[in-house]
Amino acid sequence: MALETELKYFNEHKAELASRFPGKFVVVKGESVAGGFQTIQEALGAGARQFGMESFLVRRTDEAAQEVSIPALTLGILSAHPNV
Repeated sequence: MALETELKYFNEHKAELASRFPGKFVVVKGESVAGGFQTIQEALGAGARQFGMESFLVRRTDEAAQEVSIPALTLGILSAHPNV
């Protein structure tokens, strides 16, 4: 399953993360947190800059889980035009 390690880490540390990053979006890669962010856009951008094409998890510390998949093209990391 994709992001199994990250989901397990987030669920096991949710109370701690909510305390450290109340109401924020956290970026989780493996068993570590790359930071807490005010908006999902900030979290996705930071995760994309740090991890590139690798998968990472973004969750808000005080909300129920929501699955979101955003391709690299949407983030502007890759261009569909090879000559650009």
